[in-house]
Amino acid sequence: MKKYFALALAAVTLAGCSTPGHKAKLTAQQLVHHRYVLSTVDGAPLDASTRMPEISFGENLHVSGSMCNRFMGQGELHGDVLKVKGMASTRMLCTEPRLNELDNLIGEMLTQGAKVSQSQKTLELKTSQHTLTYKLADLVN
Repeated sequence: MKKYFALALAAVTLAGCSTPGHKAKLTAQQLVHHRYVLSTVDGAPLDASTRMPEISFGENLHVSGSMCNRFMGQGELHGDVLKVKGMASTRMLCTEPRLNELDNLIGEMLTQGAKVSQSQKTLELKTSQHTLTYKLADLVN
């Protein structure tokens, strides 16, 4: 009887380790070759704009994208935090004030580090103050 109890306890313990709601650790390979378009900022839908803010992940986690200006740099993933070292961007003034604000926001988030999560169709960048939610646009080479 003790053997069956120990076996049952072990089975229950192992089953708890594979709970469907448990998220697996995000890897750089899961981000590479994906392009996302910004859909919401802090839960509010992005106003229709002539530009579609986006972010893409290339080989070796090279990050590039645009809000008003284009940005690029070398991404590093530490656990679930994405940081971009040596981030560079163009410096044009946009006629849309909201896109100018988003330029500053994405720059701060990526240089200081943002929690990143990914599902099949979305990508979320989050700090203690802001959340950017992107929708999958397509796969890039």
